[in-house]
Amino acid sequence: MKDKKPFPRALLWGLVVLLSVLADQGTKKLVTLTMAVYERIPVIPGLFSFCYIENSGAAWGMFSGNRWVFLVVTALALIVLPVILYRYRKLPFLFGFSLSLVLGGAIGNMIDRVFHGDVLFDGAVVDFIAADFIDFPIFNVADCCVTVGAALMFVYLIFIDKEFFRDEKKEKKTEKPEEKPYEDDSDHAG
Repeated sequence: MKDKKPFPRALLWGLVVLLSVLADQGTKKLVTLTMAVYERIPVIPGLFSFCYIENSGAAWGMFSGNRWVFLVVTALALIVLPVILYRYRKLPFLFGFSLSLVLGGAIGNMIDRVFHGDVLFDGAVVDFIAADFIDFPIFNVADCCVTVGAALMFVYLIFIDKEFFRDEKKEKKTEKPEEKPYEDDSDHAG
């Protein structure tokens, strides 16, 4: 009987990214086809509703009008994160999974910024999830992926990987110097 090869991590990370993007873009397409802008549909009255808005800024509408900054920053992330995921494809599961979620969310919102507008690269992000029980900005599946991915990465780095924030310089300073073996003083005896 042959041993089964483990599922390649790079393929797993790619699958997480793909599923994140598909979930994000699928839900956004459903919203844009079935709702008017600013329409609100209560799901659980007083707690949760769908409310379709178009966001031209960053997270939760901050920095509206600076679209090019977001496009450049997101483009850099779209270059760096896949390289990290591929180069270090044997990353611990939680760290790789969290990076993949962040990447999937970044791709989902970048697609909107590039294609969801009258002119290429002049689009707005489709947001539609509203938490009615608190005063919180409307968001989307891509935002959820980025937030959950960042939170999981934080948990991994702070609580699981104790080596990540280890200060090697400080450890070298506190290490005791090597003791030299006892030297024979017989040549110096008088």
